[in-house]
Amino acid sequence: MASRSPEHDPWAEAAPTGRAGRKADKQAAKAAKKAAKAGKTRWYKQVAQVYKMVAKEQPLIWLWLLAWLVGIEAAAVLFGTFVWKHHAGYMAFLGAPVALLACTMFLARRAESLAYRRIEGQPGAAASALGTIRRGWTILTEPVAADPRTMDMVFRLVGRPGIVLVGDGQTAKLKQLMKKEHQRVARVAPGVTITELYIGHEEGEVPLAKLVKKLRRMKPTLNKAALGEVNRRLQSIGGMKLPVPKGIDPMKARPDRRALRGR
Repeated sequence: MASRSPEHDPWAEAAPTGRAGRKADKQAAKAAKKAAKAGKTRWYKQVAQVYKMVAKEQPLIWLWLLAWLVGIEAAAVLFGTFVWKHHAGYMAFLGAPVALLACTMFLARRAESLAYRRIEGQPGAAASALGTIRRGWTILTEPVAADPRTMDMVFRLVGRPGIVLVGDGQTAKLKQLMKKEHQRVARVAPGVTITELYIGHEEGEVPLAKLVKKLRRMKPTLNKAALGEVNRRLQSIGGMKLPVPKGIDPMKARPDRRALRGR
C-alpha cells in the first residue's frame, strides 16, 4: 500500500486543537470585539456631533445648556439646604446627572426641530416625520396617492385611533386626492374612523414638527382584533396604483408563428 505524503495529507492542515486552539479562539474573539467597538460611535461623540450641528444654526445654544445645568444644580442645592437640611452637597451630587440628562434632552429637541425645519416644504417631508414613529401604527413607506405634476402626496396610517390620511402639499390641490383616497378606504373599512390631516401652518393644518405628537394624542377607537381586521382589508387595496403605459401588453403577446416557420 502506498503511503501518503504529509505534504498532501488534508488532515495536516486541520485546525489546531488543545491549548493552541483555545488560544486562537480567544484571540479571534478579542479581534471581533475590537472591530465591533471600532464600528460603534460612543454616546459622547454622538452628543458632540449633534451639538456642532445645532451650534451652526443657533450659536447661542451653549447659553441655554448652561442655564439648564446651573438651574437644576441650584434647585438641588436649595432643596438640600432648606427642605432636606444639611444635605446640600449630597443633593448637588444627585443633581449633576439629572442636569446632564436634561441638557441632553433639550439638545436633542433642538436638533429635531432643526431637522424638521430643513425638510419642511420639500416633497415627501411627511414620510420622514412618520418614519420616527416607533410603534402603535402601521405606516406605508410610499404614498397611497400622488400627483406627479404638483408633487402633492397622501400617506396612510392605521392604528388604534383608526385610519389617518396625511396630506403633504398645497391644501387646495390636495383635497381632490384626499377625497378619492377617503372614498377608496371607506369602501373596504366601513364604520372605521377616518381622520384627514394636512401638513402646513395655516388654520386647520398641522406643522410638520408637531405631526407625531398629534398622532400620539389621538384617542383610540379600535381594539386589537378590529385593528387586525382593518389592516387585512386595507392590504387588499394596497398602495398607489402606478399607471400602465400604453402599448403591447407583454403578458398577452403571442409569437409570430410564420416567423418561427421561416416564412
